[in-house]
Amino acid sequence: MSTCTTASRDLSEPLAGTAATASTWLLVEQPGPWGTEALTASRLDPAVGRALERAAEDTGVRVALIRRPGRHADLHTGARHRVFVAHTRPGRCWIRTTALDDPARLLGLDFTALGAGDPGGLTLRPHDPPAWEEYTGDPLVLVCTNGKRDRCCALLGRPLAGELAASGVHGTWEITHIGGHRFSPTLVVLPHGYTYGRATARGVKDVIEALRHGRVVTDGCRGRSTWERPGQAAELAVRETTGEDGADALTVVRTEGGAPVWSVTVAHRDGRAWRVDVTQVAAAPPRPQSCGSPLGSPARMEVIGIRAARRPAHGVRAMAAGHP
Repeated sequence: MSTCTTASRDLSEPLAGTAATASTWLLVEQPGPWGTEALTASRLDPAVGRALERAAEDTGVRVALIRRPGRHADLHTGARHRVFVAHTRPGRCWIRTTALDDPARLLGLDFTALGAGDPGGLTLRPHDPPAWEEYTGDPLVLVCTNGKRDRCCALLGRPLAGELAASGVHGTWEITHIGGHRFSPTLVVLPHGYTYGRATARGVKDVIEALRHGRVVTDGCRGRSTWERPGQAAELAVRETTGEDGADALTVVRTEGGAPVWSVTVAHRDGRAWRVDVTQVAAAPPRPQSCGSPLGSPARMEVIGIRAARRPAHGVRAMAAGHP
């Protein structure tokens, strides 16, 4: 049976520049079934889900539900919800975690501060907040498994999540939606925010081992969620050109232009910089972007030039997710 994933593989559709954009992720544990729009179609109070979506809008924070791999229908009904907040900007990555009886308390977070990477935004209102702890475990591996959103995420994502968990990848969780169903199994690794498609258990373990040593694996990488999609493609192109694999070595410091053409400046922490020309093109031939959807021509980022450049003056703001 043909699926959107099969079509994407058969067409060798490029992965670079297709990651969801988020400088900061807010992850709320919610066991049980998820609907298509999981924040408002799950065991989570839909009013809370809608309010969290509104609070995060235009802040750089992406809200998603997570659950442990395994069977879910009414089998994991604990009253406590594990919560993670992860910021992804190079050199400033962090994860904090807590457990809550009532996820509505998350509406007291300062989403603007969290999107900018300030953990001071974790202070909840009213006061007497839970203790936010620094998360020091293995990178979080969040595998998209929401079959109500797209069947490929369930058919391919859930077996991968289960295999990872069973083999001792303790940071494995299922996540509701990170985009790019046709690249399933797809996942995001936090706190760095690198997103991967067409993933395998062996490949994910290589990614985790590299990140433990401060390196990034680019095979199968869709981009770093910190950046808007032109920046994702530009960063990966610089890595391919230079062989740089330091996870926090490169930063997107400037993006000029607008669809369909951008000029992206990528800087190295050693002072080097590159100007990367990126164009948006329509993928051809037409293919389904999701199972059951009509054929379409999804936009993809194509790098058309890279050249050495002078690093912009200190203080130029990067085009991070949610902060154009």
